[in-house]
Amino acid sequence: MIENTESTSNKWFASWFDTPYYHILYKDRDYTEAQHFMDSLTGYLNLPEEARILDLACGKGRHSIYLNSLGYNVTGADLSENSIAEASEFSNETLGFKVHDMREVCENKYDAIFNLFTSFGYFDDDADNLKTLKAIHSSLNETGFACIDFMNVDYVIDNLVPEEIKTVENIDFHIKRYVKENHIYKEIKFNADGEDFHFTEKVQALRLADFEKMMEEAGIYLLDIFGNYKLQKFFKSQSERLIMIFK
Repeated sequence: MIENTESTSNKWFASWFDTPYYHILYKDRDYTEAQHFMDSLTGYLNLPEEARILDLACGKGRHSIYLNSLGYNVTGADLSENSIAEASEFSNETLGFKVHDMREVCENKYDAIFNLFTSFGYFDDDADNLKTLKAIHSSLNETGFACIDFMNVDYVIDNLVPEEIKTVENIDFHIKRYVKENHIYKEIKFNADGEDFHFTEKVQALRLADFEKMMEEAGIYLLDIFGNYKLQKFFKSQSERLIMIFK
């Protein structure tokens, strides 16, 4: 549910994530912290050498590339054709990329599937969340593990910044955040290249209890829960992240 000045798309994530402006706005994300997280995560899971990892919703593949540098056989998958086209420039014998809808079961089986940095909860239909969990579960091999790294909704809502202007590469992004009908919204307005844009990110406010209910229905065994990228204990009101390990 994203709109700009010219068109409206029901699958907002398929259009906003495909624009260059999305990557400009979020260019300053802390990738060092992300790499430390992946170091900790792969160490915790004690993955075998050359393990097959699926980076689900990989974007332009930055994290897939890093995981591959650790010696793993990595596939990056994303719905955005533009992102996959850019990521594919870094392909090698043990690193590949593909356009893939996370609701669909993969052809191959993996030792680990990572869905990182709140890349879940974008669908309008709750059934699609369950379908995604089932697809992840079915795409693991018998000894495989999966990880969903989601925001901690209670922490995010308590610390929500209602409005701000963020200037990146001479573009003033006017950002408005609010909670409505169990979703967290972020409206983003800006002018670039002589044109006005208005995009709306919308993510379901899924809490641990919601995931537990869906996982039980999907036949998934939740192994562990962490509250930050250092894999420390999860606290409902204090933790920044909700990191779930399951099989």
